[in-house]
Amino acid sequence: MSPYTLSMLMSSLAVGTITTLSSYHWFLAWMGLEINTLAIIPLMTKMHHPRATESATKYFLTQATASALILFSTIMNAWMTGEWTIMNMNHYTSTTILTIALAIKLGVAPFHLWLPDVLQGLNMMTCLILSTWQKLAPMALLVLTSHQLNTNLLIMMALTSMIVGGWGGLNQTQMRKIMAYSSIAHLGWMTMIVPFAPNLALLNLLVYIILTSSMFMTLMALNSTSMNKFSTSWLKTPTLASFTMIVLMALGGLPPTSGFLPKWLILQEMTKQHLNMLSITMAMSALLSLFFYLRLSYTISMTSPPHISNSNLNWREKKNLQIIPMMIMLSMMMMPMTPALMVMN
Repeated sequence: MSPYTLSMLMSSLAVGTITTLSSYHWFLAWMGLEINTLAIIPLMTKMHHPRATESATKYFLTQATASALILFSTIMNAWMTGEWTIMNMNHYTSTTILTIALAIKLGVAPFHLWLPDVLQGLNMMTCLILSTWQKLAPMALLVLTSHQLNTNLLIMMALTSMIVGGWGGLNQTQMRKIMAYSSIAHLGWMTMIVPFAPNLALLNLLVYIILTSSMFMTLMALNSTSMNKFSTSWLKTPTLASFTMIVLMALGGLPPTSGFLPKWLILQEMTKQHLNMLSITMAMSALLSLFFYLRLSYTISMTSPPHISNSNLNWREKKNLQIIPMMIMLSMMMMPMTPALMVMN
């Protein structure tokens, strides 16, 4: 792809997200979401492969359906209340349709089936953009309208996402599908806390973006797309492989890594709301996700391929690794911020 085309598409992605984040009127927010969707479709199809075309088609149809539902719910709300502003969604049917539409946009269960298939057909950089940047605009709308959305529906979808995200990743061998189910599980935690403490949802989103970016950049550096390739990483770059284990533990939410921080604060907030059984179920569902992260850590550290090559020819290419150490440090070292965040909360 031409650098000029790539810069134009990336600029359009940024413009679409910023338009949605800064909008006060529903039509402008919807327009930003559409710009976002249309900008990433060419990035998906740049590989000229049938799987990439299939992924782009699935993504376009899913996002177009969600956008149509958002437009339908806001028009219905404007018809009933005379208000087009984002903060005034007061009609019950409109808010329910909007909740479902934003869940489809994000890939929250039970509207998650498109996400693993779409990610599996893309290259790692596009997967990174789809898993991080493309979540910003829908999550911002979810947080802005959190006090008006259907709370029971959000809780049910969030709990389903946590269980499906953990359960679905257990049987996967492709790294992109594992990261897709990881994304679904993390989105469940964000969606669960949105009605009670939107600021914690934003904190969880920030930590999720840091951890997911670290993992995808590491996979790009190691050139690993499956567990078989992942198992040879220790022989290629032992230092990066050892830090990859820490990033995987952070994704699983083990202390003292950064991934433990949002889970701890969210469970604390849920117990403050006297939702003890829900908190126990959330903690148990996190163990499912932790299992496949541990399996990946075991694969990268304690297994070696049957035929070890002594050749270094494949690894003479110097990869751009400057940003990876910074992302890994952020994945490991955000726990000292906890007291300040608890005071702010």
